[in-house]
Parts: sequence; C-alpha cells; structure tokens
Amino acid sequence: MHSILIVDDEPGIRDTLRGVLEDEGFEVEAVATGEECLEVAKTQGFACILLDIWLGDGIDGLDTLQKLREEGNDAAVVMISGHGNIETAVRSTKLGAFDFIEKPLSLERTVVTVKNAIRQYELERTNEQLKQDLADEYVMVGESVTMRALRKQIGIVAPSDGRVLISGESGTGKELVARAIHSQSRRRAAPFVEINSAAIPEELVESELFGHVKGAFSGAATNKKGKFEVADGATLFLDEIGDMSPRVQAKMLRVLEEQRFEPVGSNTAIKVDVRVISATNKRLDDLIENGNFRADLFYRLNVIPFQIPPLRERSEDIPLLAEHFNQKFSTDYGKKPKVLTQDAMETLMKYTWPGNIRELRNTIERIVIMSPKQKIGVKDLPEFGATGEAPASSFRFPSFKAATDAYQREFILHKLAEHDGNVSKAAEEMGVDRSHLYRRMKALGIPGK
Repeated sequence: MHSILIVDDEPGIRDTLRGVLEDEGFEVEAVATGEECLEVAKTQGFACILLDIWLGDGIDGLDTLQKLREEGNDAAVVMISGHGNIETAVRSTKLGAFDFIEKPLSLERTVVTVKNAIRQYELERTNEQLKQDLADEYVMVGESVTMRALRKQIGIVAPSDGRVLISGESGTGKELVARAIHSQSRRRAAPFVEINSAAIPEELVESELFGHVKGAFSGAATNKKGKFEVADGATLFLDEIGDMSPRVQAKMLRVLEEQRFEPVGSNTAIKVDVRVISATNKRLDDLIENGNFRADLFYRLNVIPFQIPPLRERSEDIPLLAEHFNQKFSTDYGKKPKVLTQDAMETLMKYTWPGNIRELRNTIERIVIMSPKQKIGVKDLPEFGATGEAPASSFRFPSFKAATDAYQREFILHKLAEHDGNVSKAAEEMGVDRSHLYRRMKALGIPGK
C-alpha cells in the first residue's frame, strides 16, 4: 500500500483530502508547514506528496520542493495552488513536480492525478532497478594491473565521442568494455544499440545497419529503421567487425565520414549523430594484408584502440571472477553459494582458459547447477580440473591450428616467465632467432617488452 503526504496550511483541506484518499485505499499523513514536510519525509517514505505552494509563515511549497530534491527524495510531487500562474507552474515543473493543480480542488481530478503520479513513481523506480540489475550484470570484475589500467583507460575515453576499436580473443569481455564506455559517456541516458555482423546473414546486414524502405527487396513489406537510425544520439556497438562484407564496409566508411546514409531502396539521406564502438576477435591487420578488410575503414574505426588481455594473462583475477559468478548463479537458481577449496581454486588458476571469461562463467554455472555438494574440491571440478590437463591436450579445440597455437602460446609464455620477459634470452634457449620469436609472439597476441 502506497503512502501519501498532504502538506497544506488549511485544516479543512487536509481533512477532506485525507478522507478521500483513505477511502481509495491509501495510507495518508498530513502536515501544515514545509518544515514539517521535510522532517517527516526524512523518516518515512512517500510515493506521492500533495504540496501547497502557499503555506503561511515559514518556507513556501516551491522552496520545500527544492529542498526535497536536494535531499534525494524521489516522491512524485503534485503542487497545489489557489493563486496559480504560468510562471509558478513552469518553475515547479523545472524543480521536478509531477503535476500542478489549482484550488478549489476537484476531488475527482485530484484522485486521478494522485494515481497517475504514483504510477509514474512506480515506473521510475522500476527503471532504476532495471538499470541497477543491468549494471550488476555487466560489472567489470578484477584487480590485476591490466584490469586497473583498463578501467582507468575507460574513464579517460568514455566522456569523449571518439570511436573505439576493441580487440581481443573470444570470451574476453569486449562487449563488457563497450557497455562500460557507454555507461560513463555523455550518451549514457540513450540506448546502447548493438549488432553482431557474424550473426546476421550477409544479405541482411546492410538492411539491419541502415534500414530499408517498403518494396526494397523481396519480403520488405514495410519500412524498417536500421541500427544507425535507432542509435541516433546514442552508442552503436558493432561486434565482429572483421566479418563485414566488402560492400557493407564501403557504405560504412561513408557513414563514418559523413554521419549520413540512405536506407536500402531509398535515395533520401538520413543524418545521424552516432558514437561507434566496434570489436573484433580477428587480427584486422592480417585481413587488410589479405585484401579482406579496408585499410581506410580500419583507420576510421581505430581512433582509440583497446586491447583486452586473455584470462590466462591475468590469472590473479580468477578467484574474484569465480566468486562473482558463484554468487550470481546461486542467486539466479535459488541455491546456497558453493565453497571452493584452496586446491580447487588453484586448479582453476592453473588452467589456461582458451574460452576465457565466457568459459569460466559457464564452468561455474555448471558447478552451481550440477554439483550436489556444498564444498567443491578438485575432484568436483569439470574434467580439465580433475585431470590437470593443459588445454592443448584436452581435445577442446575446433582445429589442429587452434590446438597448436594454444600450445605454442603457453610454451612461449612459460619461457618468457623463466627469463623475466627477456625475449632474446628466451629465444636463445628455445633455439630460434629473436626476430622469428617476435613475429610469432605478435601472431599469438603475446605482448613483448
């Protein structure tokens, strides 16, 4: 049941409104002054406050409303006045009032206004909860040096409108970084619009991005807005940009240069204001060299580059991530959180996670759902943990090349660690030329000193 506060210096109005609103099923409090309103609002939560503008001695209704907002009170406020004018109504609206009604009061209209105000109050609270739930879903977990540096870089870049290109292996959290940039940007109140180029048939990508007009092609029964138009004034996240066809790449280049485009089948240009954040798990320089990606488009997208490290390079974050997913999935499935033993956690930290954070997330979800035990030891982990096998020998790779790359990456990282990152000494012990090792490190995404 929602509570309502009446603030009016006329006892008759307070008593009449109290009776009517209580008959509608509301809990009602009533006070005579702005000071009393501020005092009671500190200790009680109200969905709606009926606030008279003229309150006799003391602060008036507008000053009371301003102080309520300054103190963080989010109740829906309906202003009441016997001497209303446009200037007063405009000021009350700017201060955050939901509505403005004049005396003599129509009780029927007052009840309708209160119900509408409470409906708005509930909607705003629901939206705030959804935003919080979304923030919890996309929280960036980790205290490693690379994660702290990444968060700092996001904080610097986010307020600008500069285009961002996020590179990293599958499952490293590229979308997470894109959402973090959006949530800290000046466009955070606008939508975060996303499209995965790899997930849409090639013949439909252009329509998805730029929209189409009715009759533009077979099946185009109505006009359709594309992602660029939907993202006007907002952020557009282009995932798997390396899978975009040459035709779409050419049109994309023009959009980025001019911030305008024509829907499929139309000759009328639409101008937009869109911040583009793109991501890829492919090496775009290799695609450019092979003629599969436009160099001029790459330079347009790569204004601010982000490189997301794989999980194996920040294994100190694994306990934090594992516990985060443990708590999340335990809550989602109504279960008591699991307790991972020290040996089990060490096993998770030794594994090289070819699927990165996504694989760790799926592993913890599987443990929460499938394991009947509360305490999780090494033997209770999935097969990789029970056998202690490295990923290169666990038959988890889709191809021989992927397995070979994983083994070589692990071997090189191990040798570099033995020599404190010294590439020359590592190359000498491995029996290869230093330049060859540098090239192989670059191909495998291993940073060098």
